[in-house]
Amino acid sequence: MKKDIHIPKVEDVFVAVVQEQHPEYKTDDWNAYIINNKDVNLDTVLIASKGYSEEKITPVMRHTIKLLPARSYAKIEFMQEEVLKLNNEFKVTFFLDNQLFDKTYKFRKNTINDKALRTLPLMQLKGVMAE
Repeated sequence: MKKDIHIPKVEDVFVAVVQEQHPEYKTDDWNAYIINNKDVNLDTVLIASKGYSEEKITPVMRHTIKLLPARSYAKIEFMQEEVLKLNNEFKVTFFLDNQLFDKTYKFRKNTINDKALRTLPLMQLKGVMAE
């Protein structure tokens, strides 16, 4: 029965978008990151991302991180300027203590911008956190 299924709450795992200068091209690029602010490693992190609006949808991008160590972060993908005008969604699934965790992180359209930058946990960089 549905009431018997326990879905654990995801805590201390975040998705953020950071503006960084590309070392070769010297451009300011937006990159999505996953942040593990837990004291334990995350096994087999699966991420599916997409951008969408009423009239547009991007293809789903899939990423796998075999191990995301405790108190660390990893780059998910580069985000083109055109995609920032869309709603962006990151579905994150991972294993912890042989239990499956799942959460969808969302950035509403046009919320990834210079005015929304805040200091991110663990990274000590400025970025935008997902809802």
